[in-house]
Amino acid sequence: MGQPKKLSFNVQQVLLLLLFAPQALSLLPSPNSPSSLYREYIGALFNGVRFSDVPIHPGVEFHFILSFAIDYDSSPSPTNGKFDVYWDTDNLTPAQVASIKSGNSKVKVAVSLGGATVADSTVYFAPSDPDSWVSNAVSSLTAIIKQYHLDGIDIDYESFRADPATFAECIGRLISTLKSRGIISFASIAPYADDAVQSHYLALWSRYGHLIDYVNFQFYAYNAGTTVSQFIGYFNEQSRNYRDGKVLVSFISDGSSGLSPADGFFTACGRLKSEGKLHGIFAWCADDSKAEGFKYEKQSQALLAISH
Repeated sequence: MGQPKKLSFNVQQVLLLLLFAPQALSLLPSPNSPSSLYREYIGALFNGVRFSDVPIHPGVEFHFILSFAIDYDSSPSPTNGKFDVYWDTDNLTPAQVASIKSGNSKVKVAVSLGGATVADSTVYFAPSDPDSWVSNAVSSLTAIIKQYHLDGIDIDYESFRADPATFAECIGRLISTLKSRGIISFASIAPYADDAVQSHYLALWSRYGHLIDYVNFQFYAYNAGTTVSQFIGYFNEQSRNYRDGKVLVSFISDGSSGLSPADGFFTACGRLKSEGKLHGIFAWCADDSKAEGFKYEKQSQALLAISH
């Protein structure tokens, strides 16, 4: 091999490099740049909905979120991190997960943990011991994730028998361990505007926000009749709360609360998109949307697929 060539720059070349470096850096994708991500919860209502029922636009990244895995037994009582499957397993099987993913490279499937109720009883985050909860959760969820060919987890606890610091420690360690072992590739959280709920999720965010890929904020938990301007205000407020996070906007299929898709939701999405703030949309839930022919799913994905 010959001698390596020496690089030489004159003063003019150095000045040009310094001049254009900021412009070149600005062309790199921002970690918070708008995306074409659409997410949908599925399987909680046991009405026979299947992955294949839901329309998937080829121009979006699509996440199904199975609802739910819960660390409760059939009593139902808390089991300190030993999760079991509580979604519609007759219609959302491991084979069907594999099939929907093999047919579309942009589809991923996650599992949501917790939820509001099981068998008409409130689901509580209720660890008897943080270390054993984390150990049990990692073990039981790893088995479920591998069995169902899943890609990520979503945290949707809404009631708590533990303080915010304990919640942050347990959930943060769970996400960290599953990611470091390559069991999952992404994680999300699903808070809403309630003081007790927010105190737990903001404690988690402050310690482990760097490991959380998406914030599925439940904007549909605001009052029915929310206006477009109120919705934009709520979005900006939660974006400040979950600073540097990808806060997704959301609707509920039946339009019963929050800003309804029939009353301005897509107007608000369009405004956020034009400002470069629309990081994605999610819906609760495919089970309810089935009877409506998934019209809002189609509209959401069409909006997301439009070039920025």
